Amino acid sequence: MEITPTIRAELEKYLKQQDLSMTEFGHIAGINRGIVSGIVTGNSPISVNQLDRITEAMGLPEGYFYDLYVENYIIERSPNMRRIERLLYRCAELDKLDAISRIVRQIMDNLLYSPKLFDIAEALLAQGRHAAALLLYENVAEAEKYQHSERLAICQYRIFTIQIGDDQNKNLRAAAVFEAFVERLDEIDQLDALKDLANVYRSLRKWDKVDEMARKMRDKAEIQYTLKHQQKSRERNESTKKLSRPMFVYITYADLLCASVCEAQGDYQQALQYTYAYANLDWVKETDEDTRHWIGLFQHWAEGNIYVYKLLSGDISVLQDYVEYIAATSGSNEQEEISKLLNVIIAANRFELDVDDILQRFETEINSFSEQPPSDDMYTQQVIPDYIAWFGYELAYYDLHRGSYIDGFKHLMYSMISYHKLNNETYFINCMGLFLHFQDYAVSETKAAFLNLIEKVWMNNVKKNGAADHRG
Repeated sequence: MEITPTIRAELEKYLKQQDLSMTEFGHIAGINRGIVSGIVTGNSPISVNQLDRITEAMGLPEGYFYDLYVENYIIERSPNMRRIERLLYRCAELDKLDAISRIVRQIMDNLLYSPKLFDIAEALLAQGRHAAALLLYENVAEAEKYQHSERLAICQYRIFTIQIGDDQNKNLRAAAVFEAFVERLDEIDQLDALKDLANVYRSLRKWDKVDEMARKMRDKAEIQYTLKHQQKSRERNESTKKLSRPMFVYITYADLLCASVCEAQGDYQQALQYTYAYANLDWVKETDEDTRHWIGLFQHWAEGNIYVYKLLSGDISVLQDYVEYIAATSGSNEQEEISKLLNVIIAANRFELDVDDILQRFETEINSFSEQPPSDDMYTQQVIPDYIAWFGYELAYYDLHRGSYIDGFKHLMYSMISYHKLNNETYFINCMGLFLHFQDYAVSETKAAFLNLIEKVWMNNVKKNGAADHRG
């Protein structure tokens, strides 16, 4: 039977090898001789702070003994939550996720630890240590899966937001899992949860789900908004402070989402009706600066979207006005410019319009689309990357059909790479189809780049699905 080494034995061996007394080592480590003696004799437990000092004094990397510490002082002894808490924070700082998993697995048989671990997860999330926080949330959620608690629902919300990333297939699975827990959240928290779900489904172009989330959000927000103004209680005012936006925004954003659903379905008249609804916000009771800011945003979005829905319905006469609107608002929000110019190129392809002069006018903005900064906002994080990939496809379609083959294939390859990164197989295949349709016009270097990308995608799928590679 293999004997597990101990920190005590490692320290004792080090003192002998270096010919150091406990007093001398204590001076080096910044701890008194009595503590060193207690550790060596096994009479005293080691705090995480003391362990860090000992590790540094021995010239070892930070966290070198953490795995042994878990073994010696958590698995083999009764858990001490104060000691565990400090160790979890240090493991998170050093990205020692395996150690965190071992600690949590060891103590989570006892549900009494759930509240404290949840609090630690919240603190780690606030520090931006998402991977460590995710481990704690997942373990708390697993331990409480039969409890139907609000804490379980919050854990699932946090897991959802942390897991959302570039892979749209994974995003769809994460959204589907979390959706079942929304109703268990606090009534106020449900509004942001539904907003985030709607934005993820919007990036996936799951329009039936966008519509469902938007209608639920509007219904709940209308109830809460009415209650807010009927009950001027301090408790209700405090609860609404948890929201990421003013209360009325969830009502008006639901109309904007429903308009986008109608747009996707080709019902531009209904999309206009929703747009007129969120343009007229006379019913909003608040008058503070934040409210005025959001009202201005919705009126700005409504102005642009009215042009869009008229344009996409075939009213080409509004194109120049829309372009001037884009120019007048250029630079105010780079994320919005992507969707605005995407609408132009979609209309150009649908109605065979020549928009070369418009594309040239906004060439600088178009070239900057691939340089979008990272964001924690679910719309910016999810919808914008999809719009950028979509814009590349539409621009490629436009160029290729007009004989601009060099630019067309360049934009198409960028779109293919983007959709591969997003793991969006449907639109990746659309890009492949467009390439194959115009392959006779591609130079040899472009064809080689296309084939290399296809092989890379194939090999990634082979690896992911566990299929054998039988190449010689």
